[in-house]
Amino acid sequence: MAEERLQKILAAAGVASRRAAEEMIAAGRVQVNGQTVTELGTKVDPALVQIAVDGRPVGTAARHAYYKVNKPRGMLSDIGGHTWGRSTVAELLPEGARRVFPVGRLDLNSEGLVLLTDDGEMAHQLTHPRFEHPKTYYVLVEARPGEAALETLRRGVELPEGRTAPAQVRIVSALPRELRLAPGPKTGVWLEIVLREGKKRQIRHMTAAVGHPTLRLIRWALGPLVLGELAPGAAVPLTRREVASLRLWVAQPPRQRPTPSAAASRSMSRPHRPPAKRRAAPSPGKPSQQGSGRGSGRPRRPSNRSQGRAK
Repeated sequence: MAEERLQKILAAAGVASRRAAEEMIAAGRVQVNGQTVTELGTKVDPALVQIAVDGRPVGTAARHAYYKVNKPRGMLSDIGGHTWGRSTVAELLPEGARRVFPVGRLDLNSEGLVLLTDDGEMAHQLTHPRFEHPKTYYVLVEARPGEAALETLRRGVELPEGRTAPAQVRIVSALPRELRLAPGPKTGVWLEIVLREGKKRQIRHMTAAVGHPTLRLIRWALGPLVLGELAPGAAVPLTRREVASLRLWVAQPPRQRPTPSAAASRSMSRPHRPPAKRRAAPSPGKPSQQGSGRGSGRPRRPSNRSQGRAK
């Protein structure tokens, strides 16, 4: 194997995210062949050396664990640390699940898609702002924002921590057909917002800044991964296709990726429509009541009905 940065190897092994691995190295908690390494950027070949954290050997996992969770409101997306007695998404995982951590977080009152994994390298790729991975949200506000407010959201909003990056924002007439809503507010106007950064409570601050406070916030997609029909409070392992799609996605330069709506789901913005009624097939031996065309065996009769139609 080729040499790689030590923090990248630790992240790929599921020890921690890349940033947390860098902190471990700087704190002197990582050893290579028994020698403590504190210099960030140190490269080693994991096939030729022994790596340990706090004296415990680290083995590169051949396979990682990936779970898709539909986080309900009122539940923490963090795993580990002080929970102040609140439930966390870890409680939704199946018994015996490996230790995982969230890829991006949702605040307490937000709901929807949370990706849990022990793949530190993928987590780093999906969350670091410089990779510009899109995250799609559906946001309920009380009234329809004017074009000036929408344009402000798109171009960027001045917040105490700085100006937000440009975002995709549009009003949608309906939510994705697959989305299973938990009880909660439904009256108002839904916005579809696509972000490529992740400031704390960013969408809530953005909508409040233009006079349209957020009533409800649902994360629908992270890159190509969509919430789909997953019920609120449920957690399932990703399918092989979903994992392969994520790996392919993070390997592509930002300009070569499909647009979020096309990559996530072609039904994301379609309104709920009743299925079209299918015409009954003609009974055997009876001619069709529809106008005959090519292949019917009968010539088309001229009709004067079309002459009076408006053009």
